[in-house]
Amino acid sequence: MTGPLNWTLATVASATGGVIDGDPAMPVHSISTDSRAVEPGSVFVAIRGEQHDGHDFAADAVDVGAVAALVERGSHGGLVPRIEVEDTTTALRDLAAHRRSELHMPVVSVTGSTGKTSTKDLLAAAIPGSWASPRSYNNEIGVPLTVLTTPDDATALVIEVGSRGLGHIKWLMPAIRPSVAVITNLGVVHFETFGSRDAVADGKWELVEGLSEGATAVLPDDEPRLQREHPGPTVTFGESPTALVRISGLSIDDEGRPSFELRSCGRVLSISLAMAGPHNARNAAAALAAATAIGIDPEVAASGMSTAVGSPWRMDVRTGRFTVVNDAYNANPTSMAAALRTVAAMPGRTYAILGEMAELGSITMEEHERVGLLAADLGFEDVITVGPDHGLAIAAGGQNLHDASEAFDRLVEQLRDGDVVLVKASRSVGLEAVAERLIEVAAP
Repeated sequence: MTGPLNWTLATVASATGGVIDGDPAMPVHSISTDSRAVEPGSVFVAIRGEQHDGHDFAADAVDVGAVAALVERGSHGGLVPRIEVEDTTTALRDLAAHRRSELHMPVVSVTGSTGKTSTKDLLAAAIPGSWASPRSYNNEIGVPLTVLTTPDDATALVIEVGSRGLGHIKWLMPAIRPSVAVITNLGVVHFETFGSRDAVADGKWELVEGLSEGATAVLPDDEPRLQREHPGPTVTFGESPTALVRISGLSIDDEGRPSFELRSCGRVLSISLAMAGPHNARNAAAALAAATAIGIDPEVAASGMSTAVGSPWRMDVRTGRFTVVNDAYNANPTSMAAALRTVAAMPGRTYAILGEMAELGSITMEEHERVGLLAADLGFEDVITVGPDHGLAIAAGGQNLHDASEAFDRLVEQLRDGDVVLVKASRSVGLEAVAERLIEVAAP
């Protein structure tokens, strides 16, 4: 057995409404959407993506050990064994919904415009024995895979849930069915598809809207668009005196790591995080609220969070002759501002290599100029942008360059020992390679 499932092909067909061409009694122990990661006992789900069509790799998956391929009708090319369905992405969600019905541990789900992955990582550390994806698996593929890989003996399941438009979270709810729903914050991420700030709030609220009666919502205390009714308790977090989990005494060290107190139910917990960024104090407050909602002792949760390490390319601080802050996984106006402020508070001259913040639609120019002005106000020595920057470099008093290599060369000419460099952009820009080159150069 190579996975947590104890199914047969008949189970897969029943859960998806599929038709089997093969042995219905064949055991199934895992589900894979990557033909390179197929193991004995796997069913390979052929997903049609923007870059690749999984159907092109279905035969290879069976050749290396998959017990069957789950494919769309008319797209199998005679491959046997197989299960045919109308839509493989929907079938993957339905398989996760079936697996969710087998799981009896609490499920904590996290959404929000920013901070989802960091809060997920903090929760995984706060809840001993919990299961969470080690990566940012938060879309219509990643959420089902997180559920499908959950072992029976996990103490809790922590799911990060993204949304690029109205209805996305609602579509995923059969696979999630949370005991606790966390909304970290509201911003203007994916504004191109949401279209308005109210629509962003409505899209995130779908996670709370799907809670069963008595399930807990964990919400930011300072967000009026989330002050709505739902059929269960609400726990708020933030800096306000009215927040049920309140942050106080926030400070950061020379590497941007926050220390603070969380006050909850008459208890005061002192926490120092290994994750950089003062904004992670709010994520920790949300995580504490969610962990205690499922019965975790606050002291246990706080101790666990202090050991949490962030996911790759997220405020990853590397010290050497100069310091590199690799935050190149993604970017939006809120996270860009938080990263700039964190770096500006660190000792040394500060520099930034930035790229565009994608999917902002009609507010693209406004938000990029706002970020540039903030960098100028914070006193960055130089801000270099790569590719289309929508006015960011001009507002920052910096320069826009054609490609990442040119930006690297330009920056390295200026750096001295003790300087600090932020590297950040939307994922499509691919600035992580620049950060990695800078880390090599900074090595003592």
